[in-house]
Amino acid sequence: MLQSGDGLRALTGRRVAVVGAGPGGLASALLLARAGIHVTMFEKDAQVGGRTKTVEAPGGYRFDIGPTFFLYPQILADIFSSCGERLEDHIKLERLDPQYHLVFEGQDGISGTIRATGDIARMETEIARMAPDDAKNVKTFFAENRTKLEYFKPILQQAFHTLRSMASPAMLAALPYLHPGRSVDRDLKRYFADPRVRLAFSFQTKYLGMSPFRCPSLFTILSFLEYEHGVYHPVGGCGAVSEAMAGLAGRMGVDLRLNANVERVLFDGKRASGVVVDGETFNADAVLINGDFAKVVRALVPERHRPRWRDAKIEKARLSCSTFMLYLGIEGKMPASLGHHTILLADGYERNIREITEGTLPMQPSLYVQHAGYTDGGMAPPGHTALYVLVPVPNLKAGIDWPATRATYRALILERLKLLGIEDLESRIRYERIIDPTQWEEDFTVHEGATFNLAHDLMQMLYFRPHNRFRPGLYIVGGGTHPGSGLPVIYEGARISSRLLIEELAGARAAAQAGIPETAPLATSGEAS
Repeated sequence: MLQSGDGLRALTGRRVAVVGAGPGGLASALLLARAGIHVTMFEKDAQVGGRTKTVEAPGGYRFDIGPTFFLYPQILADIFSSCGERLEDHIKLERLDPQYHLVFEGQDGISGTIRATGDIARMETEIARMAPDDAKNVKTFFAENRTKLEYFKPILQQAFHTLRSMASPAMLAALPYLHPGRSVDRDLKRYFADPRVRLAFSFQTKYLGMSPFRCPSLFTILSFLEYEHGVYHPVGGCGAVSEAMAGLAGRMGVDLRLNANVERVLFDGKRASGVVVDGETFNADAVLINGDFAKVVRALVPERHRPRWRDAKIEKARLSCSTFMLYLGIEGKMPASLGHHTILLADGYERNIREITEGTLPMQPSLYVQHAGYTDGGMAPPGHTALYVLVPVPNLKAGIDWPATRATYRALILERLKLLGIEDLESRIRYERIIDPTQWEEDFTVHEGATFNLAHDLMQMLYFRPHNRFRPGLYIVGGGTHPGSGLPVIYEGARISSRLLIEELAGARAAAQAGIPETAPLATSGEAS
């Protein structure tokens, strides 16, 4: 625990209930416990991590359920450092190079490949094999996006609780670099003429469940982050990160309660005052919710306590796409050409994305394959392979009959894997699990199966996204609130929510003493959403 200053002494004896032990909840619990707050964390499952967990299947195969790699670990390293720990003492992160193998499908087979790497000279060589003129602009893309990230980073660290916050010094400084009227693809046309090269720097918008042809141009920083700061594999799977965070939280005094079902948030007037857990009341000075916003907040918070996010507005919110998942335990090895991450980008990628956006199940889908055993031998028994296959598909609002569609779509995906050299797969499958949009909603509490949460369009970002301080005494963290989806962004959101919670209970000085000072001018006056 920190040395008690005047601000931190005001936190002595304060109790906070954290609902959900996903990445945002775990990060928040660490920061709040470090400030001296008594944190009780309630998780409905038997394992921490939410979708950021690694499960062991029969036969000894290990699979990440959701995220399969780690970007920009500096934010999590800073959180560990604020707790007096070094991230590298808890988690081994392997930087991947190549980061992934991009395979471009053409009308008559494969039209090109790129072994994506953060080594600029090698990346230029990779691109030059397909588009020599585009290779000349790689350094310019890096330089301009390095500047863009520099200006946007303070915005990711800023709370947006009032319209005035949209005119903060950080926002005004960043505006000339954001070009909100451009899509990611349109912005990339300034550098790259070949659509395949543009895809190498834009498919990352699928991390947000969005189309590069619609996603705001700001998000060219996603690919820049990968190339500049690396793509990492946590040894043991991404669940190892969640488990390490939970272990540290326990040593810091966090009371973690698994298999604990939170039924609703309690209020004293307008202020959150606790939660009901499995029929019992737990009183708290503040409540922090970590979960799929549209699903969990609507279930736990009465409508009268969310005036800006009533049921009707949540129903009309723009959502991300969903995913069709195959987790396959396979006897035998994979072809040598299959790296750790491989992405098959379908012929007619723009049509493919448009189909998903408009609610049509693509019959020539793009897909992502993780072969974690390429780097980490502990993910499958000797002589076997754990294969993770993700296919972007429409969310449940499309009305697709998934029980009737699962088997035929599975067969289609296995057939398309042959384009990556994965032959004779059916006869070698020893374990199989499918998760379609229906399971994402029913088993993982994801609204409409939209695995990447609320869409990140301009009217659902910053002030227009659910606020970190949701109501007096009630805070939100996760992909559905500001700053948005993706592990490093969610960890940043945990810092924002934790800072605001500490400030409400004990003032800004206490937040600074807790190691999470205000990093950008905040406009937090007035009632939160």
